[in-house]
Amino acid sequence: MRTLTILFFSALFFSACQNTPKQAEEQMPETPEMKYKVTAFAPSASFPDAKIESMDFSQGKFKFKIGGESYKLGIQTPDADAKMCANSAQGQHIHLIVDNEPYAAKYDAEFDYEIPDGSHYLLAFLSRSYHESIKTTDASKAVKVAIAGNSITESSPIQEPMLFYSRPKGTYTGKAETEKVMLDFYLVNVTLGEDFKVKADINGEEHLLDKWQPYYIEGLPMGENTITLTLVDKDGNPVQSPLNPVSRTFTLQEDPAPGN
Repeated sequence: MRTLTILFFSALFFSACQNTPKQAEEQMPETPEMKYKVTAFAPSASFPDAKIESMDFSQGKFKFKIGGESYKLGIQTPDADAKMCANSAQGQHIHLIVDNEPYAAKYDAEFDYEIPDGSHYLLAFLSRSYHESIKTTDASKAVKVAIAGNSITESSPIQEPMLFYSRPKGTYTGKAETEKVMLDFYLVNVTLGEDFKVKADINGEEHLLDKWQPYYIEGLPMGENTITLTLVDKDGNPVQSPLNPVSRTFTLQEDPAPGN
């Protein structure tokens, strides 16, 4: 009798152990399917010697001195046709960002500009014709400035870790521009990896990015779309840095019907 009892409880225990993994699997929540596909951008034409040698803003006029033999303003980046995304017919240019407002694309080294009096964060970087930033220290200027009378009166390098939003921006038209939309941002004083990441909220769907590179976004709907970028720490908390997070709304639209 004792032997039968032991065998009975042993069988019961074995049965319970056999069922546990299956039951646990059934109770695990399903991972929601992502609506948007975010993948690494294809490797781009390199400009190792591209450099913003100087930047001056006085009496409402910017003057840049661009150095290096490989990069020129106003020409097409050689691999533009292979990128399958929006490209500027005017060629390579400077992206100028003031306080994380939408960037201004400038195709000449000198141009007029208005900046309100006060303290501002200013980022300028060299861009390929398809709006991808050149992510080298030499190809950018990131400064905190005091502005008075449309002139820089004080300037110092940005000391804090900062995230600047670049693309997407504006309106994208037709399959060639809307099927794959480039996401690009600029980092100052921060390296992505274990300690820092960028959280990209795309129409409410969160994607964590741990590499500083541009990305393709696929699956975006026609009409208005909104992306919010947040620099976060290893615990997923927003980094307490200026202008973090930043949001931008942009528009995708079909090709106009023939005759319109």
